[in-house]
Amino acid sequence: MTINGHPRIAVDPAVCGGRPTVAGTRVRVSDVLEMLAGGASREEIVADYPYLKAEDIAACLAYAADAAGHPVVIAAE
Repeated sequence: MTINGHPRIAVDPAVCGGRPTVAGTRVRVSDVLEMLAGGASREEIVADYPYLKAEDIAACLAYAADAAGHPVVIAAE
């Protein structure tokens, strides 16, 4: 099932333990983010994973931005 607002990102308990993936693949969003954080370019990722498109990389970034934008509540001391 794709994530509401993120049609290129899917979550399926039977795929990658239910972690978010690029829809139709077993490539986890976290894998793409780790490659980018490690210095890989979009072009390098697409070359290494030809079933991904540049739009999939952008979708991973958008999903991560939304996830990071959720508020964090810290208990008062």
